[in-house]
Amino acid sequence: MKVPGLRDEALFRQSCYIDGGWQCAADGTSFSVDNPASGAVIGTVPQLAEAEIEQAVAAAGRALPGWRQQTADVRAEILGRWYELLLQQQEDLARIMTLEQGKPLAEARAEILYAASFLRWFGEEARRVYGETIPAARPGQHLLVLRQPVGVCALITPWNFPAAMITRKAGAALAAGCTVVAKPASATPYSALALAELGERAGLPPGVFNVVTGAADAIANVFTGSPVVRKISFTGSTAVGQQLMARSARQIQKISLELGGNAPFIVFDDADLDRAVDGLMAAKFRNSGQTCISVNRLLVQDGVHDEFVGRLQLAMQGLRVGDGFDPEVNQAALIDRAAVSKLQQHQADALAQGARLVFGGQPHPVGGNFVSPALLTGVQPQMRMCQEESFGPLLGITRFSDEEQAIALANDSPYGLASYFYSQDVHRVWRVAEALEAGMVGINEGVLSNAAAPFGGVKASGLGREGSRHGIEEYLEMKYLCMGAP
Repeated sequence: MKVPGLRDEALFRQSCYIDGGWQCAADGTSFSVDNPASGAVIGTVPQLAEAEIEQAVAAAGRALPGWRQQTADVRAEILGRWYELLLQQQEDLARIMTLEQGKPLAEARAEILYAASFLRWFGEEARRVYGETIPAARPGQHLLVLRQPVGVCALITPWNFPAAMITRKAGAALAAGCTVVAKPASATPYSALALAELGERAGLPPGVFNVVTGAADAIANVFTGSPVVRKISFTGSTAVGQQLMARSARQIQKISLELGGNAPFIVFDDADLDRAVDGLMAAKFRNSGQTCISVNRLLVQDGVHDEFVGRLQLAMQGLRVGDGFDPEVNQAALIDRAAVSKLQQHQADALAQGARLVFGGQPHPVGGNFVSPALLTGVQPQMRMCQEESFGPLLGITRFSDEEQAIALANDSPYGLASYFYSQDVHRVWRVAEALEAGMVGINEGVLSNAAAPFGGVKASGLGREGSRHGIEEYLEMKYLCMGAP
Protein backbone atom coordinates (compact mmCIF):
# COMPACT_ATOMS: atom_id res chain seq x y z
CA MET A 1 0.00 0.00 0.00
CA LYS A 2 1.17 3.53 -0.74
CA VAL A 3 0.95 6.34 1.79
CA PRO A 4 -1.47 9.00 0.48
CA GLY A 5 0.41 12.09 -0.71
CA LEU A 6 3.89 10.70 0.12
CA ARG A 7 6.54 12.50 -1.93
CA ASP A 8 9.64 10.59 -0.81
CA GLU A 9 8.66 6.92 -1.09
CA ALA A 10 12.02 5.79 0.36
CA LEU A 11 10.74 6.90 3.75
CA PHE A 12 8.15 4.11 3.83
CA ARG A 13 10.30 1.13 4.78
CA GLN A 14 9.01 -2.39 5.41
CA SER A 15 12.26 -3.94 6.64
CA CYS A 16 14.42 -3.52 9.73
CA TYR A 17 17.50 -1.32 9.89
CA ILE A 18 20.52 -3.19 11.27
CA ASP A 19 24.20 -2.28 10.99
CA GLY A 20 23.54 0.30 8.30
CA GLY A 21 21.47 -2.02 6.08
CA TRP A 22 17.84 -2.95 5.53
CA GLN A 23 17.03 -6.49 6.56
CA CYS A 24 14.06 -8.88 6.51
CA ALA A 25 13.68 -11.96 8.68
CA ALA A 26 15.85 -14.80 7.44
CA ASP A 27 12.84 -17.13 7.22
CA GLY A 28 10.64 -14.48 5.61
CA THR A 29 8.29 -14.22 8.59
CA SER A 30 6.47 -10.90 8.92
CA PHE A 31 3.39 -9.37 10.50
CA SER A 32 0.92 -6.86 9.13
CA VAL A 33 0.23 -3.31 10.31
CA ASP A 34 -3.19 -1.76 9.84
CA ASN A 35 -4.74 1.67 9.67
CA PRO A 36 -6.81 2.18 12.86
CA ALA A 37 -9.25 4.43 10.99
CA SER A 38 -10.17 1.92 8.31
CA GLY A 39 -8.79 -1.42 9.43
CA ALA A 40 -7.05 -1.75 6.06
CA VAL A 41 -3.60 -3.35 6.03
CA ILE A 42 -0.88 -0.75 5.40
CA GLY A 43 1.97 -3.20 4.92
CA THR A 44 4.17 -5.66 6.76
CA VAL A 45 7.38 -5.60 8.81
CA PRO A 46 9.75 -8.44 9.72
CA GLN A 47 9.12 -10.78 12.62
CA LEU A 48 12.77 -11.15 13.58
CA ALA A 49 13.94 -14.20 15.48
CA GLU A 50 15.91 -13.81 18.70
CA ALA A 51 19.14 -14.63 16.87
CA GLU A 52 18.52 -11.73 14.50
CA ILE A 53 17.82 -9.35 17.39
CA GLU A 54 21.13 -10.49 18.86
CA GLN A 55 22.80 -9.52 15.58
CA ALA A 56 21.45 -5.98 15.98
CA VAL A 57 22.76 -5.82 19.54
CA ALA A 58 26.14 -7.12 18.35
CA ALA A 59 26.22 -4.47 15.62
CA ALA A 60 25.59 -1.76 18.20
CA GLY A 61 28.36 -3.24 20.33
CA ARG A 62 30.84 -3.16 17.43
CA ALA A 63 29.92 0.43 16.61
CA LEU A 64 30.23 1.64 20.20
CA PRO A 65 34.03 2.23 20.42
CA GLY A 66 34.14 4.39 17.31
CA TRP A 67 31.03 6.39 18.20
CA ARG A 68 31.99 7.07 21.82
CA GLN A 69 35.42 8.26 20.67
CA GLN A 70 33.91 10.81 18.30
CA THR A 71 34.10 14.37 19.54
CA ALA A 72 31.00 15.97 20.95
CA ASP A 73 31.07 18.37 18.00
CA VAL A 74 30.89 15.54 15.46
CA ARG A 75 27.98 13.87 17.26
CA ALA A 76 26.22 17.24 17.57
CA GLU A 77 26.66 17.97 13.87
CA ILE A 78 25.15 14.64 12.86
CA LEU A 79 22.19 15.12 15.21
CA GLY A 80 21.81 18.62 13.78
CA ARG A 81 21.62 17.28 10.24
CA TRP A 82 19.08 14.68 11.38
CA TYR A 83 17.04 17.51 12.93
CA GLU A 84 17.09 19.47 9.66
CA LEU A 85 16.00 16.43 7.68
CA LEU A 86 12.99 15.93 9.96
CA LEU A 87 11.96 19.52 9.32
CA GLN A 88 12.38 19.09 5.57
CA GLN A 89 10.38 15.85 5.55
CA GLN A 90 7.75 16.97 8.06
CA GLU A 91 4.80 16.44 5.74
CA ASP A 92 5.81 12.96 4.61
CA LEU A 93 6.63 11.85 8.15
CA ALA A 94 3.29 13.21 9.38
CA ARG A 95 1.41 11.31 6.70
CA ILE A 96 3.13 8.06 7.60
CA MET A 97 2.22 8.66 11.24
CA THR A 98 -1.44 9.44 10.58
CA LEU A 99 -1.76 6.35 8.43
CA GLU A 100 -0.35 3.96 11.05
CA GLN A 101 -1.36 5.68 14.30
CA GLY A 102 -4.54 7.48 13.27
CA LYS A 103 -4.00 10.88 14.89
CA PRO A 104 -5.17 14.00 13.00
CA LEU A 105 -2.68 15.16 10.41
CA ALA A 106 -2.26 18.52 12.14
CA GLU A 107 -1.26 16.73 15.35
CA ALA A 108 1.10 14.46 13.42
CA ARG A 109 2.83 17.49 11.92
CA ALA A 110 3.19 18.97 15.40
CA GLU A 111 4.67 15.72 16.68
CA ILE A 112 7.35 15.76 13.98
CA LEU A 113 8.40 19.24 15.12
CA TYR A 114 8.39 17.99 18.71
CA ALA A 115 10.42 14.93 17.74
CA ALA A 116 12.94 17.08 15.88
CA SER A 117 13.35 19.38 18.88
CA PHE A 118 14.94 16.55 20.89
CA LEU A 119 17.60 16.00 18.24
CA ARG A 120 18.50 19.68 18.31
CA TRP A 121 18.39 19.89 22.11
CA PHE A 122 20.54 16.85 22.77
CA GLY A 123 22.91 17.75 19.95
CA GLU A 124 23.58 20.93 21.89
CA GLU A 125 23.80 19.04 25.21
CA ALA A 126 26.49 16.76 23.76
CA ARG A 127 28.86 19.71 24.07
CA ARG A 128 27.98 20.17 27.75
CA VAL A 129 28.81 16.80 29.27
CA TYR A 130 31.08 18.23 31.93
CA GLY A 131 33.33 16.56 34.48
CA GLU A 132 34.37 17.79 37.92
CA THR A 133 37.44 18.44 40.00
CA ILE A 134 37.33 17.82 43.75
CA PRO A 135 39.56 19.37 46.42
CA ALA A 136 42.07 16.68 47.32
CA ALA A 137 42.53 15.16 50.75
CA ARG A 138 46.37 15.27 50.58
CA PRO A 139 48.92 17.62 49.03
CA GLY A 140 49.78 16.76 45.46
CA GLN A 141 46.76 14.50 45.00
CA HIS A 142 44.21 15.17 42.25
CA LEU A 143 40.58 14.00 42.33
CA LEU A 144 38.47 14.13 39.18
CA VAL A 145 35.11 12.92 37.92
CA LEU A 146 34.49 11.92 34.30
CA ARG A 147 31.13 11.22 32.68
CA GLN A 148 31.24 8.51 30.03
CA PRO A 149 28.61 6.82 27.83
CA VAL A 150 26.93 3.87 29.52
CA GLY A 151 27.24 1.71 26.38
CA VAL A 152 24.72 -0.05 24.14
CA CYS A 153 21.16 1.12 24.86
CA ALA A 154 17.92 -0.74 24.13
CA LEU A 155 14.97 1.59 23.59
CA ILE A 156 11.37 0.34 23.68
CA THR A 157 8.80 2.90 22.55
CA PRO A 158 4.98 3.13 22.50
CA TRP A 159 2.47 3.60 19.70
CA ASN A 160 0.90 6.89 20.81
CA PHE A 161 3.88 9.11 19.90
CA PRO A 162 5.80 6.93 17.44
CA ALA A 163 8.34 9.56 16.36
CA ALA A 164 8.87 11.74 19.43
CA MET A 165 9.39 8.82 21.80
CA ILE A 166 12.17 7.54 19.53
CA THR A 167 14.03 10.85 19.33
CA ARG A 168 13.53 11.73 23.01
CA LYS A 169 15.44 8.57 23.93
CA ALA A 170 17.80 8.16 20.97
CA GLY A 171 18.76 11.84 20.85
CA ALA A 172 20.02 11.67 24.43
CA ALA A 173 21.72 8.29 24.01
CA LEU A 174 23.53 9.22 20.81
CA ALA A 175 24.58 12.62 22.12
CA ALA A 176 26.11 10.90 25.15
CA GLY A 177 28.15 8.61 22.90
CA CYS A 178 26.01 5.48 23.27
CA THR A 179 24.78 3.26 20.44
CA VAL A 180 21.16 2.22 20.12
CA VAL A 181 18.86 -0.67 19.26
CA ALA A 182 15.29 0.61 19.13
CA LYS A 183 12.12 -1.47 19.19
CA PRO A 184 9.04 0.53 18.13
CA ALA A 185 5.52 -0.58 18.97
CA SER A 186 4.21 -3.24 16.61
CA ALA A 187 1.18 -1.05 15.82
CA THR A 188 3.36 1.86 14.62
CA PRO A 189 6.75 0.70 13.25
CA TYR A 190 6.89 2.84 10.12
CA SER A 191 7.63 6.16 11.82
CA ALA A 192 10.71 4.63 13.49
CA LEU A 193 11.89 3.09 10.23
CA ALA A 194 11.47 6.43 8.45
CA LEU A 195 13.60 8.04 11.16
CA ALA A 196 16.27 5.40 10.54
CA GLU A 197 16.29 6.28 6.84
CA LEU A 198 16.81 9.95 7.68
CA GLY A 199 19.42 9.10 10.30
CA GLU A 200 21.43 7.29 7.65
CA ARG A 201 21.17 10.33 5.37
CA ALA A 202 22.32 12.52 8.26
CA GLY A 203 25.52 10.51 8.56
CA LEU A 204 24.95 8.09 11.46
CA PRO A 205 27.60 5.37 11.03
CA PRO A 206 26.50 1.74 10.57
CA GLY A 207 25.48 0.07 13.81
CA VAL A 208 25.07 3.29 15.77
CA PHE A 209 21.27 3.38 15.38
CA ASN A 210 19.35 0.16 14.70
CA VAL A 211 15.60 -0.51 14.49
CA VAL A 212 14.16 -3.99 15.02
CA THR A 213 10.62 -5.34 14.86
CA GLY A 214 9.08 -8.59 16.04
CA ALA A 215 7.46 -10.26 19.02
CA ALA A 216 7.72 -7.97 22.05
CA ASP A 217 8.57 -10.75 24.50
CA ALA A 218 11.31 -12.20 22.29
CA ILE A 219 12.93 -8.80 21.83
CA ALA A 220 12.70 -7.99 25.54
CA ASN A 221 14.23 -11.37 26.32
CA VAL A 222 17.26 -10.55 24.17
CA PHE A 223 17.59 -7.02 25.55
CA THR A 224 17.39 -8.03 29.21
CA GLY A 225 19.51 -11.15 28.77
CA SER A 226 22.37 -9.55 26.88
CA PRO A 227 25.59 -8.58 28.66
CA VAL A 228 26.22 -6.15 25.79
CA VAL A 229 23.12 -4.05 26.56
CA ARG A 230 23.97 -1.78 29.47
CA LYS A 231 20.88 0.43 29.50
CA ILE A 232 17.16 -0.06 28.83
CA SER A 233 14.69 2.76 28.36
CA PHE A 234 11.00 1.90 28.17
CA THR A 235 7.82 3.92 27.74
CA GLY A 236 4.59 2.02 28.21
CA SER A 237 2.38 0.38 30.80
CA THR A 238 3.34 -0.03 34.44
CA ALA A 239 2.72 -3.78 34.25
CA VAL A 240 5.22 -4.25 31.42
CA GLY A 241 7.65 -1.85 33.09
CA GLN A 242 7.61 -3.98 36.24
CA GLN A 243 8.45 -7.07 34.19
CA LEU A 244 11.30 -5.34 32.39
CA MET A 245 12.70 -4.00 35.64
CA ALA A 246 12.72 -7.47 37.15
CA ARG A 247 14.26 -9.05 34.06
CA SER A 248 16.91 -6.36 33.71
CA ALA A 249 18.24 -7.37 37.12
CA ARG A 250 19.81 -10.45 35.52
CA GLN A 251 22.50 -8.28 33.92
CA ILE A 252 22.29 -5.39 36.42
CA GLN A 253 21.29 -3.09 33.59
CA LYS A 254 20.61 0.59 34.09
CA ILE A 255 16.93 1.26 33.41
CA SER A 256 14.61 4.21 32.79
CA LEU A 257 10.85 3.74 32.91
CA GLU A 258 8.15 6.17 31.80
CA LEU A 259 4.99 4.35 32.79
CA GLY A 260 1.28 4.82 33.35
CA GLY A 261 -0.44 7.92 34.65
CA ASN A 262 -3.70 8.91 36.29
CA ALA A 263 -3.49 12.68 35.98
CA PRO A 264 -5.80 14.84 38.11
CA PHE A 265 -6.93 18.26 36.88
CA ILE A 266 -8.10 20.51 39.71
CA VAL A 267 -10.26 23.60 39.21
CA PHE A 268 -10.45 25.80 42.30
CA ASP A 269 -13.14 28.41 43.00
CA ASP A 270 -10.74 31.24 42.20
CA ALA A 271 -9.65 29.82 38.83
CA ASP A 272 -9.96 31.68 35.55
CA LEU A 273 -12.60 29.34 34.13
CA ASP A 274 -12.04 30.20 30.48
CA ARG A 275 -8.34 29.43 30.81
CA ALA A 276 -9.12 26.28 32.75
CA VAL A 277 -11.46 25.02 30.02
CA ASP A 278 -8.87 25.78 27.32
CA GLY A 279 -6.15 24.03 29.32
CA LEU A 280 -8.35 21.04 29.97
CA MET A 281 -9.27 20.63 26.31
CA ALA A 282 -5.57 20.61 25.40
CA ALA A 283 -4.57 18.29 28.23
CA LYS A 284 -7.43 15.83 27.71
CA PHE A 285 -8.25 15.62 24.03
CA ARG A 286 -4.83 15.77 22.38
CA ASN A 287 -4.36 12.53 20.43
CA SER A 288 -7.96 11.65 21.34
CA GLY A 289 -6.94 11.28 24.98
CA GLN A 290 -4.31 8.65 24.17
CA THR A 291 -1.39 10.17 26.05
CA CYS A 292 0.18 9.20 29.37
CA ILE A 293 -0.28 12.75 30.69
CA SER A 294 -3.90 13.08 29.58
CA VAL A 295 -6.33 14.22 32.26
CA ASN A 296 -7.93 11.16 33.80
CA ARG A 297 -9.65 12.69 36.86
CA LEU A 298 -11.32 16.11 36.74
CA LEU A 299 -11.82 17.66 40.20
CA VAL A 300 -13.95 20.82 40.37
CA GLN A 301 -14.72 22.85 43.50
CA ASP A 302 -18.35 23.21 44.54
CA GLY A 303 -18.58 26.96 43.98
CA VAL A 304 -17.80 26.80 40.24
CA HIS A 305 -18.89 23.25 39.43
CA ASP A 306 -22.09 23.98 37.52
CA GLU A 307 -20.68 26.94 35.62
CA PHE A 308 -17.59 24.97 34.67
CA VAL A 309 -19.67 22.03 33.42
CA GLY A 310 -21.65 24.39 31.18
CA ARG A 311 -18.55 25.99 29.70
CA LEU A 312 -16.91 22.60 29.18
CA GLN A 313 -19.95 21.27 27.35
CA LEU A 314 -19.79 24.20 24.93
CA ALA A 315 -16.11 23.57 24.29
CA MET A 316 -16.67 19.86 23.68
CA GLN A 317 -19.22 20.69 21.01
CA GLY A 318 -16.25 21.75 18.87
CA LEU A 319 -14.79 18.24 18.85
CA ARG A 320 -14.98 16.60 15.43
CA VAL A 321 -14.53 12.84 15.08
CA GLY A 322 -13.30 11.22 11.88
CA ASP A 323 -10.38 10.08 9.75
CA GLY A 324 -7.14 11.81 10.66
CA PHE A 325 -6.57 12.92 7.06
CA ASP A 326 -9.75 15.05 7.18
CA PRO A 327 -8.61 18.63 8.00
CA GLU A 328 -11.82 19.28 9.98
CA VAL A 329 -11.15 16.39 12.38
CA ASN A 330 -9.55 16.84 15.80
CA GLN A 331 -10.59 13.48 17.31
CA ALA A 332 -9.42 10.48 15.32
CA ALA A 333 -9.81 6.73 15.70
CA LEU A 334 -8.49 4.98 18.79
CA ILE A 335 -5.60 2.61 18.20
CA ASP A 336 -7.60 -0.64 18.28
CA ARG A 337 -10.79 -2.39 19.38
CA ALA A 338 -9.36 -3.16 22.82
CA ALA A 339 -8.99 0.58 23.46
CA VAL A 340 -12.60 1.16 22.42
CA SER A 341 -13.83 -1.67 24.63
CA LYS A 342 -11.96 -0.35 27.68
CA LEU A 343 -13.51 3.09 27.24
CA GLN A 344 -16.99 1.62 26.92
CA GLN A 345 -16.48 -0.48 30.05
CA HIS A 346 -15.32 2.54 32.06
CA GLN A 347 -18.34 4.58 31.00
CA ALA A 348 -20.78 1.73 31.73
CA ASP A 349 -19.22 1.14 35.15
CA ALA A 350 -19.51 4.82 36.10
CA LEU A 351 -23.13 5.06 34.97
CA ALA A 352 -24.00 1.88 36.85
CA GLN A 353 -22.60 3.44 40.03
CA GLY A 354 -24.60 6.66 39.74
CA ALA A 355 -22.64 8.98 37.43
CA ARG A 356 -24.66 11.07 34.97
CA LEU A 357 -23.93 11.41 31.26
CA VAL A 358 -24.21 15.09 30.28
CA PHE A 359 -22.51 15.13 26.89
CA GLY A 360 -21.85 12.58 24.13
CA GLY A 361 -21.04 9.01 25.02
CA GLN A 362 -23.23 7.34 22.41
CA PRO A 363 -21.70 4.78 20.05
CA HIS A 364 -20.17 6.60 17.08
CA PRO A 365 -22.12 6.01 13.85
CA VAL A 366 -18.95 5.16 11.90
CA GLY A 367 -18.24 2.30 14.28
CA GLY A 368 -14.89 0.53 14.18
CA ASN A 369 -12.30 2.28 16.35
CA PHE A 370 -14.19 5.58 16.44
CA VAL A 371 -15.80 6.74 19.68
CA SER A 372 -17.83 9.79 20.66
CA PRO A 373 -16.23 12.01 23.34
CA ALA A 374 -18.17 11.85 26.59
CA LEU A 375 -18.59 13.97 29.74
CA LEU A 376 -19.94 12.56 33.01
CA THR A 377 -20.72 14.25 36.31
CA GLY A 378 -21.12 12.71 39.74
CA VAL A 379 -18.02 10.57 39.27
CA GLN A 380 -16.60 9.00 42.44
CA PRO A 381 -13.06 7.81 43.23
CA GLN A 382 -13.98 4.11 43.43
CA MET A 383 -15.18 4.03 39.81
CA ARG A 384 -12.96 2.28 37.27
CA MET A 385 -12.45 5.44 35.24
CA CYS A 386 -10.77 7.00 38.28
CA GLN A 387 -8.74 3.93 39.19
CA GLU A 388 -7.46 3.04 35.71
CA GLU A 389 -6.24 5.07 32.73
CA SER A 390 -9.14 5.41 30.32
CA PHE A 391 -6.72 6.44 27.52
CA GLY A 392 -9.44 7.95 25.41
CA PRO A 393 -11.91 10.87 25.16
CA LEU A 394 -13.91 9.99 28.28
CA LEU A 395 -14.03 12.69 30.95
CA GLY A 396 -15.67 12.55 34.39
CA ILE A 397 -16.08 15.28 37.01
CA THR A 398 -15.76 14.80 40.77
CA ARG A 399 -16.84 17.60 43.11
CA PHE A 400 -14.71 18.69 46.05
CA SER A 401 -15.27 21.20 48.83
CA ASP A 402 -11.88 22.51 49.93
CA GLU A 403 -8.16 22.51 49.13
CA GLU A 404 -7.33 19.75 51.57
CA GLN A 405 -9.88 17.42 49.99
CA ALA A 406 -8.67 18.25 46.48
CA ILE A 407 -5.08 17.35 47.34
CA ALA A 408 -6.17 14.13 49.03
CA LEU A 409 -8.24 13.10 46.00
CA ALA A 410 -5.46 14.01 43.58
CA ASN A 411 -2.86 12.00 45.49
CA ASP A 412 -5.14 9.00 46.02
CA SER A 413 -3.46 6.95 43.29
CA PRO A 414 -0.43 4.69 42.96
CA TYR A 415 0.57 6.81 39.95
CA GLY A 416 2.33 10.15 39.90
CA LEU A 417 3.20 11.26 36.38
CA ALA A 418 1.40 14.57 35.76
CA SER A 419 -1.00 16.79 37.69
CA TYR A 420 -2.72 20.03 36.72
CA PHE A 421 -4.50 22.72 38.68
CA TYR A 422 -5.96 26.18 38.11
CA SER A 423 -5.93 28.93 40.73
CA GLN A 424 -5.18 32.65 40.83
CA ASP A 425 -4.13 32.66 44.50
CA VAL A 426 -0.33 32.75 44.58
CA HIS A 427 -0.15 31.26 48.07
CA ARG A 428 -2.41 28.38 47.05
CA VAL A 429 -0.30 27.86 43.94
CA TRP A 430 2.80 27.17 46.04
CA ARG A 431 0.96 25.04 48.61
CA VAL A 432 -0.72 22.81 46.07
CA ALA A 433 2.27 22.52 43.72
CA GLU A 434 4.43 21.27 46.58
CA ALA A 435 1.75 18.93 47.94
CA LEU A 436 0.88 17.12 44.71
CA GLU A 437 2.61 13.76 44.31
CA ALA A 438 3.64 13.98 40.67
CA GLY A 439 6.80 14.36 38.67
CA MET A 440 5.26 17.19 36.63
CA VAL A 441 2.70 19.83 37.58
CA GLY A 442 0.89 22.16 35.19
CA ILE A 443 -0.14 25.36 37.00
CA ASN A 444 -2.68 27.32 34.97
CA GLU A 445 -1.24 25.43 32.00
CA GLY A 446 -2.49 22.35 30.17
CA VAL A 447 0.55 21.67 27.95
CA LEU A 448 3.63 20.37 29.76
CA SER A 449 5.94 18.77 27.23
CA ASN A 450 9.07 20.59 26.10
CA ALA A 451 12.51 19.33 25.09
CA ALA A 452 14.12 21.63 27.67
CA ALA A 453 12.02 20.30 30.58
CA PRO A 454 12.48 17.05 32.55
CA PHE A 455 9.70 14.59 31.69
CA GLY A 456 8.96 11.75 34.11
CA GLY A 457 7.02 10.60 37.12
CA VAL A 458 7.14 9.27 40.66
CA LYS A 459 5.59 6.27 42.42
CA ALA A 460 4.28 3.70 39.92
CA SER A 461 4.73 6.14 37.03
CA GLY A 462 8.38 5.33 36.61
CA LEU A 463 12.05 6.07 37.12
CA GLY A 464 14.32 8.66 35.56
CA ARG A 465 13.73 11.71 33.38
CA GLU A 466 13.70 12.38 29.64
CA GLY A 467 14.36 15.68 27.94
CA SER A 468 16.20 18.59 29.59
CA ARG A 469 19.82 18.53 30.70
CA HIS A 470 18.86 15.69 33.03
CA GLY A 471 17.85 13.48 30.10
CA ILE A 472 21.41 12.96 28.86
CA GLU A 473 22.54 11.99 32.37
CA GLU A 474 20.41 8.84 32.07
CA TYR A 475 22.90 7.63 29.42
CA LEU A 476 26.10 8.51 31.26
CA GLU A 477 28.14 6.75 33.91
CA MET A 478 30.25 8.59 36.48
CA LYS A 479 33.90 7.63 36.82
CA TYR A 480 36.04 8.86 39.70
CA LEU A 481 39.80 9.31 39.18
CA CYS A 482 42.18 9.54 42.13
CA MET A 483 45.66 10.58 41.05
CA GLY A 484 48.36 10.20 43.67
CA ALA A 485 51.17 12.67 44.21
CA PRO A 486 54.28 12.01 42.09
